[in-house]
Amino acid sequence: MADSLTLEVADFIVDVLTGIYSEETGRPQPLRISMAVEMKPIARYSPDTPLSASKNYMDLKFAASGALPEGVHFKLIEAVADHICETLFLQDDRILAVTVKIVKLAIAEAGEAIGITLRRERP
Repeated sequence: MADSLTLEVADFIVDVLTGIYSEETGRPQPLRISMAVEMKPIARYSPDTPLSASKNYMDLKFAASGALPEGVHFKLIEAVADHICETLFLQDDRILAVTVKIVKLAIAEAGEAIGITLRRERP
């Protein structure tokens, strides 16, 4: 079995223009986003291994916030997840696969988690 490295950011909340129903359009709604990014690890990590040997977690967070185009309405949260995957693939050639889980917080009635999980592998 090959070594693997998965970087994760979980339960990050960001407001995104998304939805298909009239009560959803025109205003941002909160999405809870979690990401897992698979990379090939280096042979060994020592106490003085530089950050450049891995990936900055803030880059993952940026892909789910600042990299989302302002003012663009995503009809489906699948499109939000796809945009996050593409952003991460463009950021770093070492990324092998991205998994994005999105929960639409505004439609929960009793605390349930309603959403999607999209996994993309580098083409």
